[in-house]
Amino acid sequence: MNVITNHMPTAELQALDAAHHMHPFSTQNDLAARGARVITQANGCFLRDSEGAEILDAMAGLWCVNIGYGREELAEAAARQMKELPYYNTFFMTTHIPAIALAAKLAELAPGDLNHVFYAGSGSEANDTNIRMVRTYWAEKGQPERNVLLARWNGYHGSSMGSGSLGGMVGIHSQGGLPIPDIHHIGQPNWWAEGGSMSEEEFGLMRARELEEKILEIGPERVGAFIAEPVQGAGGVIVAPDSYWPEIQRIVDKYGILLIADEVICGFGRTGNWFGSQTLGIRPHIMTIAKGLSSGYQPIGGSIVCDEVAGVLAACEFNHGYTYSGHPVACAVALENLRILEEEGIIDRVREETGPYLKEKFESLADHPMVGEVKIVGMMGSLALTPHKDSRATFASEAGTVGYMVRERCFANNLIMRHVGDRMIISPPLVISKEEIDLLIDRARLSLDEGMAAVKDAGLWVAG
Repeated sequence: MNVITNHMPTAELQALDAAHHMHPFSTQNDLAARGARVITQANGCFLRDSEGAEILDAMAGLWCVNIGYGREELAEAAARQMKELPYYNTFFMTTHIPAIALAAKLAELAPGDLNHVFYAGSGSEANDTNIRMVRTYWAEKGQPERNVLLARWNGYHGSSMGSGSLGGMVGIHSQGGLPIPDIHHIGQPNWWAEGGSMSEEEFGLMRARELEEKILEIGPERVGAFIAEPVQGAGGVIVAPDSYWPEIQRIVDKYGILLIADEVICGFGRTGNWFGSQTLGIRPHIMTIAKGLSSGYQPIGGSIVCDEVAGVLAACEFNHGYTYSGHPVACAVALENLRILEEEGIIDRVREETGPYLKEKFESLADHPMVGEVKIVGMMGSLALTPHKDSRATFASEAGTVGYMVRERCFANNLIMRHVGDRMIISPPLVISKEEIDLLIDRARLSLDEGMAAVKDAGLWVAG
């Protein structure tokens, strides 16, 4: 890794940050008292902070740096585009070459008849687009009453008013008057936490059939779409039982409801295929994309839309869009990112080599006394923490207390591994090597050991 660029002392940077920078999903006063960790450089799968510590980023930023940090080709693509056409919009009957080329490439990569792209700047924006797109689609078909969208509790689709409403995060719904009207939720397919005495297969069918129950409760003539992540990411890397998705597909087909696959995390190789829908056999009408589309190097998102929906919308003026929809620099960087993923065979390597290796090593953590369930698909995995494996018990402490303690040990051991409640989650760059996977597992095991010791010392090794 290159030498650290000169900068102000860490304490001064932290003070400036606390004085002026409002962080997302943070209690500002607590963060100010502690001081934010200042990241100054990154290369491959590693970050470096202002104190010179080298940190293995097992979260790929926010699930997004699929090709790893420091790829000069993306910087060069951005520079070239900035010199040629740094910005222009796609309103008012205009377009530009990067937007055209990227849309064509996405249509080539996407499964089925998903051949049309509506650009956004993020996954949140794209899911706001999807709400309006679904409702406009049904209105144009003469069924304006089909304005209800269904989603899952503990799903995550963004944090704007629309996307935060689609998501089923209680913390997000507790602020700002969410959810907006005509958004309803069903249970998540989290067998470990909610399956009781049912088998995984029985539980998967039961949770899928909640969709049909909700459709019948609301009225099939009022339901426009169901949105879900192929694998729930921010909810804790929740992998549905094998029985779940085929039943969901049967139900949406039966009632003629649009299916939206939120591929913001699962897309662009995270599950070992270009899209999680391919990995799990889902046939969506719309896919939400962002994150891995540019490996996080530029903010860009969008909706990939099937022929039927796009054809109906083509006949009307869709009064929707963003200043940065299809930003030329973001599109150019995304194209270069897709070229690297494709030409270097990164997704094939995840599916055939490093993904299986990570699965084997990650599942070895199941023998840890504090680990109950291990779930992993491709390059995203989770560990359910428990004081008693056989009963799948939760800790008596407030949910997330133990997870936070383990996360703190991860940070102390220079490993970025997040916690969601009392689940530990990983989502490393797709370019991670076998040697780096070994390092990830070694640091994870050490952090679990230290975390368990801290939990016991605090008197929290108690089942709820």
